[in-house]
Amino acid sequence: MADMKSSEAFVEFERVQKSYDGENLVVKDLNLIMPKGEFLTMLGPSGSGKTTCLMMLAGFETATHGDIRLDGTSINNIPPHKRGIGMVFQNYALFPHMTVAENLAFPLEVRKMGKSEREQKVKRALDMVQMGEFGGRRPAQLSGGQQQRIALARALVFEAELVLMDEPLGALDKQLREHMQFEIKRIADDLGITVVYVTHDQTEALTMSDRVAVFDDGRIQQLAPPDKLYEEPENSFVAQFIGENNTLEGVVKEIKGDTALVRLDDGELIDCKPINVTQPGERTRVSIRPERVEYNKERLHEDAHTLKAEVLEFIYMGDIFRTRLRVAGNEDFVIKTRNAPDQVRLRPGTQIEIGWLPEDCRALDA
Repeated sequence: MADMKSSEAFVEFERVQKSYDGENLVVKDLNLIMPKGEFLTMLGPSGSGKTTCLMMLAGFETATHGDIRLDGTSINNIPPHKRGIGMVFQNYALFPHMTVAENLAFPLEVRKMGKSEREQKVKRALDMVQMGEFGGRRPAQLSGGQQQRIALARALVFEAELVLMDEPLGALDKQLREHMQFEIKRIADDLGITVVYVTHDQTEALTMSDRVAVFDDGRIQQLAPPDKLYEEPENSFVAQFIGENNTLEGVVKEIKGDTALVRLDDGELIDCKPINVTQPGERTRVSIRPERVEYNKERLHEDAHTLKAEVLEFIYMGDIFRTRLRVAGNEDFVIKTRNAPDQVRLRPGTQIEIGWLPEDCRALDA
């Protein structure tokens, strides 16, 4: 999907830039192509440019430079209400003085739709989010989760092909939020709609998306399906931002084919995959996921790389054990192991050997 052609594009950003003061760019030279029916999440820290991109697509912000197209047509000069895009916000933005049904009918009235067709569409949208019984209530009589469902139904009511969601689950508690993640994904898949979803919650992004665009400093750092993003981060920012990650600092000694020999700052030598290092002498930050590290001798693969480590903290978390170690001078090296009958529970102060496969270790930018 990475080399998608413009002809397949439903949503397209071409060389889009945005500046509020004419000097500082909050979005820098953004190129992005989305096919119809994709669920794409824009993920990143506050101020990374993700929400600005969403607002430019919605029409609430204007691009300083570049072109935004929807289904092949430039929408730069089309006002928001004529773009036919559904929107869902974190604060629901429901009208308190209207009933649920009136809230849903409102975007249809604006589109000059007849009464019986309006009622039909409102009923269908409420059923979609399992809120068919609630048409007569006012927003204040609903829980947060119910209000969010209504906000979602309102975005779906006029059968928009593109729905934009800005942190829609931010105000909900953890359990409800997780439930709604699956619910939104299911509805999007059932209807075949295209969704652009903005969040700073990486678990949410990994759970819901077909692809994730990781933003930092106004640019997309990596655009990939969730598993690729997690397993194969392309730079240090993505490795640190997505999931938990261990890093060890060092210098590249040599690169042969798809193996880089790295001398860690404490003198240890390890083999890694060279991702964005190209020559000996370069500083690098080596990245290894906690669940890829093993400490049971019987479980260690014969090709595994071993290093000495000291146990600093052992935490029992039910399904997994989380152990913090001192490794090559780093005191925040974490390993996660499944709670299995043969896994040893480690005591702080114990000296152990840990290991991982060279292909699970990535030499990234310093």
